[in-house]
Amino acid sequence: PVVNLINEPLVIFVCATTGQGDPPDNMKNFWRFIFRKNLPTTALCQMEFAVLGLGDSSYTKFNFVAKKLHRRLLQLGGSALLPVCLGDDQHELGPDAAVDPWLRDLWDRVLSLLPPPPDLAEIPPGVPLPSKFTLLFLQEAPRMGSEGQRVAHPGSQEPPSESKPFLAPMISNQRVTGPSHFQDVRLIEFDISGSGISFAAGDVVLIQPSNSAAHVQQFCQVLGLDPDQLFTLQPREPDVSCPTRLPQPCSMWHLVSHYLDIASVPRRSFFELLACLSLHELEREKLLEFSSAQGQEELFEYCNRPRRTILEVLCDFPHTAAAIPPDYLLDLIPAIRPRAFSIASSMLAHPSRLQILVAVVQFQTRLKEPRRGLCSSWLASLDPGQGPVRVPLWVRPGSLAFPETPDTPVIMVGPGTGVAPFRAAIQERVAQGQTRNFLFFGCRWRDQDFYWEAEWQELEMRDCLTLVPAFSREQEQKVYVQHRLRELGSLVWELLDRQGAYFYLAGNAKSMPADVSEALMSIFQEDGGLCSPDAAAYLARLQRTQRFQTETWA
Repeated sequence: PVVNLINEPLVIFVCATTGQGDPPDNMKNFWRFIFRKNLPTTALCQMEFAVLGLGDSSYTKFNFVAKKLHRRLLQLGGSALLPVCLGDDQHELGPDAAVDPWLRDLWDRVLSLLPPPPDLAEIPPGVPLPSKFTLLFLQEAPRMGSEGQRVAHPGSQEPPSESKPFLAPMISNQRVTGPSHFQDVRLIEFDISGSGISFAAGDVVLIQPSNSAAHVQQFCQVLGLDPDQLFTLQPREPDVSCPTRLPQPCSMWHLVSHYLDIASVPRRSFFELLACLSLHELEREKLLEFSSAQGQEELFEYCNRPRRTILEVLCDFPHTAAAIPPDYLLDLIPAIRPRAFSIASSMLAHPSRLQILVAVVQFQTRLKEPRRGLCSSWLASLDPGQGPVRVPLWVRPGSLAFPETPDTPVIMVGPGTGVAPFRAAIQERVAQGQTRNFLFFGCRWRDQDFYWEAEWQELEMRDCLTLVPAFSREQEQKVYVQHRLRELGSLVWELLDRQGAYFYLAGNAKSMPADVSEALMSIFQEDGGLCSPDAAAYLARLQRTQRFQTETWA
């Protein structure tokens, strides 16, 4: 309980950053409490603390929560054991590059502050901790109940959630890029009748994907598991609960298909535990090397650079894989995480329907088999024309919120699939009679990846939309959305400064957000007549007042 913080002598905070420098949902109550104005500056004077931030430097507010928390704890009288650690997912060695040396220093400080009793020995390296769960295998199928996911049923009182998703029937799965285009992009529609789901423009849908049948079969083969074997899961510790997504009893096939993320790239902790469980001398030696601090560059070359998956690693270490005790499966392999997609339709235009725009992830590394995104490839493989298809999903608020005042203009910049949330917003606004919609859309070719071209043109004819497209490959010099913004700088300035417009940006986080921000800065200077510091302050004010909002993904 957060109120007990004042009694704690030593606390290690590990935190992520989401959205535009926001704390994650499960941290929000703590965040509100720790920033209360009435907390005295001596509130935490008895506390020694350390903050470890997990972030991604491709986002502008890199590790913002960790930095802000560190400062706040100092303000409240806490003593920092170490400077804040800023783990970076973009580093070629991942967060470990920063975390490894920081952890060594942390343990030195902690053990000198609070030395353990002399009779308490450290668990030696190479000895695994007990597994979190035991799998109790059933000799015969139980008579009562049937295996299946916990799901929200139509007409249910509570809205669907991660622990109880709605199994939405897929209505259509249509490729919307040209046949010769390098990328397969799908417009997928679900029927959400009777689900209790409601959403507004800017909200996101979360989808729980599954592994392919071929991968599940291969995994069971390599580990010597019987896919039909039923088991119940029992936590070893009294305060540990079983994953809500797993039925009890559960089959091995269900566990591997719907829960274990065997198609993900393993983290270093995977190799540490695998080394502990290995009985094969040569394989164990290699696994220990991969899990050591000195072996990180070699691990990066073997695993991270080519994006080798957990399943492929297990195939490379067959003796170790065959000897893995089933009890350790949930410690060794992370759970499949839901994937978030911007909702691309409005309930006002398509009642009881939900649409998403999905770029199917596939790329080549030095490995023979192409790398495939788990969720996008799984969704692309589903064909409602071949029989009923149901997909577990639920909805949550996104980071974009649109103005409710009828005359406020909205400028939306959405290259590629970044246009998805703006289609929902435009449909919603047009249905409400709001016609001051300005969309800057970017793609490669007019005839290959111009999503919803006919819909935009029809709205333009009705004076409900001003569309500014940028086709990057249709001329010698590449033209992107930021170039179109600059070309229409006087209009953008007029809308923002004189008419109180809101500005939205969605798409890939790589370089586009910085390029668009730079374009805005030059508009503020050239068309608004501001000097550089004033232009920067103007942009910051737009962000602070929620008139400049972004939703980007790495």
